Amino acid sequence: MMKRKQSILFALIVIIAVALDQWLKMYIHAHWQLGEAREILPFFQLCYIENDGMAFGIEWFDKIFLTLFRIVAVGLLAWYTNSLIRKRETRTSYLVMIALVTAGALGNILDCVFYGKLFGYADWFYGRVIDMLYFPLITNSAGECIFFQPVFNLADSCITVAVICILIWFRKDLDESLSNK
Repeated sequence: MMKRKQSILFALIVIIAVALDQWLKMYIHAHWQLGEAREILPFFQLCYIENDGMAFGIEWFDKIFLTLFRIVAVGLLAWYTNSLIRKRETRTSYLVMIALVTAGALGNILDCVFYGKLFGYADWFYGRVIDMLYFPLITNSAGECIFFQPVFNLADSCITVAVICILIWFRKDLDESLSNK
């Protein structure tokens, strides 16, 4: 029964996180102009940008390679999660972190695979990722951001927060799961 509950929880987290990510991206795309920014708090803005790269606008690889890498990564995460749930008792909190990484990767895959065709600017697999969360934490007297310039999205946040949590609080779970393979 525990295995079934963990599987359902994993699926629900992925579905909800991806749905929220895609809803926010579609809302920003439909109601904002590219490059438009609005201050929410002195240290937080919504800023509509699009990028071809990885999290935080990093561009290390060709677009098609990055998209295919994400698809393979989600497949491996699904396999890994399935093996964790099937083979042994796994802490549910660890599975939640894996679900967030999976959801984040899936959210950005949808952008890359579909947005180019959906919005009419590129072929399948060449869409740009919509980013909107901007935290200029430290600015100079002219209002220019000195610290934390990346603009990112909810999918990026899911991946980043979950990976940090895994490295800090779930390292033993990760080590045990990988050593059993």
